[in-house]
Amino acid sequence: MEISREKQFLKIIKFMPSIFVTIFSIFVILFLYFENKKTFDEEKKDIEEKYISKNKDIIKEEVNRVYLFIKHLQTNTEEELKNSVKSRVYEAHAIASSIYENYKDTKSKKEIFELIKVALDKIRFNDGRGYFFMDDINGNKLSHPVDKSIEGKNFINYTDARGYKLFQTIVNTIKDKTERFDEYYWYKPNTKGEVGRKISFYKYFEPLNIAIGTGEYFDDFERMIQKKALEYIRMIKFGKVGYIFVINYDGVYLSHIRKEYIGKNYNETLSLKDNKEIVLEMMNIAQEGGGFCTYIQNQKPGTNLATKKISYVQGLNDWKWLIGTGFYEDDVNSEIVEVKRKLDEKYETYVKNILLVGFILIIVLLIISRYVSIFLENKFNQYKKELDKKQTILHQQSKMAAMGEMIGNIAHQWRQPLSTITTASSGMVLQKEMGILTDEFFFEASKKINTSAQHLSKTIDDFRNFFSPNRLKSKFFLKNTFSTTLDLISAQFNAKEITIIKNIEDVELYSYENELIQALINIFNNSRDELLKKEDERFIFIDVYKNNKNEVNIILKDNAGGIKEEFLDKIFEPYFTTKHQSQGTGIGLYMTEEIITKHLNGTIVVRNKEFIYNDKKYIGAQFKIKLKLFDEDAN
Repeated sequence: MEISREKQFLKIIKFMPSIFVTIFSIFVILFLYFENKKTFDEEKKDIEEKYISKNKDIIKEEVNRVYLFIKHLQTNTEEELKNSVKSRVYEAHAIASSIYENYKDTKSKKEIFELIKVALDKIRFNDGRGYFFMDDINGNKLSHPVDKSIEGKNFINYTDARGYKLFQTIVNTIKDKTERFDEYYWYKPNTKGEVGRKISFYKYFEPLNIAIGTGEYFDDFERMIQKKALEYIRMIKFGKVGYIFVINYDGVYLSHIRKEYIGKNYNETLSLKDNKEIVLEMMNIAQEGGGFCTYIQNQKPGTNLATKKISYVQGLNDWKWLIGTGFYEDDVNSEIVEVKRKLDEKYETYVKNILLVGFILIIVLLIISRYVSIFLENKFNQYKKELDKKQTILHQQSKMAAMGEMIGNIAHQWRQPLSTITTASSGMVLQKEMGILTDEFFFEASKKINTSAQHLSKTIDDFRNFFSPNRLKSKFFLKNTFSTTLDLISAQFNAKEITIIKNIEDVELYSYENELIQALINIFNNSRDELLKKEDERFIFIDVYKNNKNEVNIILKDNAGGIKEEFLDKIFEPYFTTKHQSQGTGIGLYMTEEIITKHLNGTIVVRNKEFIYNDKKYIGAQFKIKLKLFDEDAN
């Protein structure tokens, strides 16, 4: 059986690498072919989605860029407004200073003031909205070119629409001889009482002890900023026909590539006419932060054809603007067709290359595998020779160790029968010399001598059978096997007060009984050595029963405290022992595993087990052996 398996293994070493290389190479080639075919097909399928996704990213980025630009303008609107009114007041102050310096020696201050007033009254800025005003230290309005009716009136206690005394701030500016910004809510000119937030700047004019100022309504200035933003947006172009459109929340176009749309409601144009739902959807998306929308645009710029369009819109809620842009499906499709054509060409080249490389790879690997096979075969033969030598030594050591154990057991087994024979024969001789030997004592002593001699003979037979080199398989009952095993070791175990508790089913096996006995003795001896370290009760438990897999379970455990966790994985290694070198060789349990797994074709595992016996908790090592009931393949 061993020789046949070795031949099979050598054949595997010779041919398996070549077969494996061939199959593996073919598999790799086929895998690469089909996997890449699948990848190319998936890439072709995904290409439309990728291009749509790419274009979506582009339009989203364009809208975000515009959005961030406008946000930047909004953030700086108030600062820019302040800078604007301040610079205007500085211009007016420079004009007033120039007039004063020219006429201070020839005209009175009143005449100079009139000259300054005439000069400043004519100046307008910010699309005609901006003008300059002047006030004195008592709160009198000296100049107001837009509303002449309030000139000469005192406003020291006047409040704005929200109760703020703005003229008191002007008076304080004069008193402090300084300059400052102010903010208040004033009635807008040319409106029906509309109030607007106004930002002003006052500067003290020392020669006349007055303040010169100007202001601008924030919403008016913001509209100017919006106009600037729209001019910037109209200049933006990207791609073939990419542009940014702006619609306010009332549906009026503020910016579009078609200039004729600007200022018109979407219902008045042809691009989204009769698409009220689409516009409302875009409005909702924009107001909620932004997103994509797909729809049919009636007239595509450049073709005037109805075309599917995907747009990205974002809302500028404080200005009530919808900012958006999009791309047309037919533009993407033309790019997709070209990319698919290039992919097909690339795939054809790839298939040719992979077949060529695969063929060369198979040839090279077959040559390498042949050399590897020869090398492995030589190494295997060398290893087998070394292994045979080591196994022979180990078996010899195991037999010598077992023989030593058995000689000790024989000594224990023979001690009592020899003592009985010696006592009986000595008694017979003594009584004969004294002339008092009776027939009754003679026959009784002879019977004891005969019984003891038979016991000695049986012991010799048991040990001879155990050491018999015969390895023939036979049928045997495990009860008898354990009875023989325990007879061989019982003397030492009884002397050490080790109690063996048996629960053995009468199971019949077809295997090698002597080898099983050797394995069991090794386990029992190992338990004995551990139990001798205990001062209290010493138990070994034997459980034998059939399972439902045509197997018998043999479970041996003790209450010696178990095996250290770090030793559990090493317990079956050769020469591993936890005993002193003078007490153990470390091959007993190694040979036990060899016998169980290789000779009896079974399994053996060891673990620490907690259990309760006679209402007491114990812990110990548990060996679990599984053997086939009728295993024809056992060595």
